Amino acid sequence: MSGERQVERVVVLALDGVYPFELGIPSRIFGAADGRYEVMTCSVDGQPVRTCADFTIGVEHGPEVLATAGTVVVTSMTPTRIPAELPAEVAAALARIRPDARIVSICTAAFVLAAAGLLDGRRATTHWQLTDAFRQRYPQVELDPDVLFVDDGRVLTSAGAASGVDICLHIVRTDHGSELANAVARRCVVPPFRDGGQAQYIEQPVPDSGAADTAATRAWALERLDENLTLADLAGHARMSLRTFARRFNDEVGLSPGRWIVQQRVARARQLLESSDLSVDQIAGQVGFATGASLRQHLHAAIGVSPQAYRRTFRTAAR
Repeated sequence: MSGERQVERVVVLALDGVYPFELGIPSRIFGAADGRYEVMTCSVDGQPVRTCADFTIGVEHGPEVLATAGTVVVTSMTPTRIPAELPAEVAAALARIRPDARIVSICTAAFVLAAAGLLDGRRATTHWQLTDAFRQRYPQVELDPDVLFVDDGRVLTSAGAASGVDICLHIVRTDHGSELANAVARRCVVPPFRDGGQAQYIEQPVPDSGAADTAATRAWALERLDENLTLADLAGHARMSLRTFARRFNDEVGLSPGRWIVQQRVARARQLLESSDLSVDQIAGQVGFATGASLRQHLHAAIGVSPQAYRRTFRTAAR
């Protein structure tokens, strides 16, 4: 029946040395999506999997279930367990994946996908600490270490640990719209979309204990996206000099204040395109872009589509 809800099967492949936290992310996020996904976990041989902690995890399935998946998630393992060459049993398991299936890696699992040739010529990411090792081993991959995740069509890669949450929420958002993704985020008590990229997590000197941060000013700005917010306005609210505010903002968020404002305006515009019948010009005014043409330009730069095309796709998906 046309009214029946389609359920996508997500199969999670657990490899030797898996991080237990990352292994549980797909089940937790997709499992909170109102029955839109069925999550199964497998190993390369159907046997229990050694984790990077002091326990072993039993799984219910062997690699044969990979052939039934619409989405396959390969979860991360401790860097000491990353193989120099792809083990035969892992290659055989990956070979079972359907040609039309979506493939997702969390953190170090990007090394597995790269070793299998699945990232050749593609843009991808992994944990920032492993950037040099990855580039040396897989120069044919266009590595971007500054982002939390990369959606390159059929293959998606994410950075360290909690970015697995980000990429799973992104998949829910892509498949079913922001309303459901936001609901999932609330149920799991995580942000529906994190600002910036990995730059904010890279090790750097600890600021003075008495130093102020920019979180309050970011929250203040989000309530005023329709206004003409300048760097002086933001710095004034934070009670910092322009130079100090810009530096501290970039340290915390990984973006300049100007780029962050544009990013938030685009995100708000996407929500309104999905959830309202407002015209493009009306949405532009509500999110702080001067004209509908400006909104079209920024949306296309961010995600490569026009507002009309985005609305057609995601209003349909959400419904």
